[in-house]
Amino acid sequence: MSDVPGARSKALASLLRRYESRNVTFVADDFPVFWEAASGATVTDADGNEYVDCTAAFGVANAGHCNPRVAEAISQQARRLMHGMGDVHPTELRIRLFERLARLLPAELEKTFLATTGSEAIEAALKTAILAAGKTRFAAFRGAYHGLSFGALAVGGIERFRRPFAGALHAEALLLDYPRDGAISASEAAGRARELLARHPDVAALVIEPIQGRAGCVVPPAGYLAALRAVCDELHIVMVVDEIFTGFGRTGDWFAIDRERVVPDILCIGKAMASGMPISAAVGRSAVMDAWPPSTGEALHTSTYLGSPLGCAAALATIDELERNVLPARAATLGAGLGKRLQTLRVYENVRDVRGRGLLWGVQLAAAASATAVVARSLARGVILLQSGTDGDTISISPPLVIDEEQLMHAIDVLEEAIVANR
Repeated sequence: MSDVPGARSKALASLLRRYESRNVTFVADDFPVFWEAASGATVTDADGNEYVDCTAAFGVANAGHCNPRVAEAISQQARRLMHGMGDVHPTELRIRLFERLARLLPAELEKTFLATTGSEAIEAALKTAILAAGKTRFAAFRGAYHGLSFGALAVGGIERFRRPFAGALHAEALLLDYPRDGAISASEAAGRARELLARHPDVAALVIEPIQGRAGCVVPPAGYLAALRAVCDELHIVMVVDEIFTGFGRTGDWFAIDRERVVPDILCIGKAMASGMPISAAVGRSAVMDAWPPSTGEALHTSTYLGSPLGCAAALATIDELERNVLPARAATLGAGLGKRLQTLRVYENVRDVRGRGLLWGVQLAAAASATAVVARSLARGVILLQSGTDGDTISISPPLVIDEEQLMHAIDVLEEAIVANR
């Protein structure tokens, strides 16, 4: 490898600083590198350096970067029709995607609203809950991350994202504590949630991640989602589960709700849904989704790129690849070995916790500065990792589900070396 970042990445970083708005991309002497190409679990930068990607580009590339079959589906579709007319003149591809999602998801989730980003899917779910419940307040969890648009931010639980805009978020969410596996039982945690929710009858919806991703891969106690489902039923609260990150095989099941056989009222999905083409969805029970009135020619909630032909084609091909390569099961198998390997890192005094499921793991360090140094040192050794956690003290590991086992274990060796070097 050449220097990391190399000369070309440094030159591009200089141009980025000149033209891009502040507070978007972090730029330092040793960060970032500029991606040029990617394949499977390997990323090549603008200087020709190759890296093992342990991020799947924010959990998007579950089927592998530039999966050839997905790329071909996008290419074929681009030669026929790149853009439709959203809520006016649809395409057949949208129907095919609806049918395919219906076969993947619990039968009770019958109606789908397509969107472009995860935040948009959350916004659609929140609007649906208002219409269905006739109430306008939401409950969510401390540490939650559901996107950064205003509606999604309203149910976010990471204060640094909310604080600058708090004055505009008039309907403040009721924030609950997210329970950690091993710290509290599912029944006790659900009992605490019920007690708080029962005192606030104005809550329309409860929004939850089955595993908190941005908060540092926080796993709740087994049975917690099922217990919350019962609480929502009792208190007539719309249950919204955010699987934008955890869906499409990431945790070892097609969706994390499958583990406890929980069916929410609305399920939000995205990221790995189309391998990098922007598409997402809010999929719900008919009784809830039908709170929207029939369209009279002007939809109450839509977007220019709703049901994008390119996004639908990519999603269909991605689901094909996840099925063909049995990638959810592969994530479970590889994840079991990865978990055992990561647990060995607990011997180091600067490692505070190791937690995860499937191919979504977090290694919590003693301080955010340590995590920052570990990410930078690993990058210099050819491994791409992400820093996460509400305090920035956690290293997230979420590689493409196609990653070779040898590649993955090499990446963890590099991570361990970086942890030792930053004790």
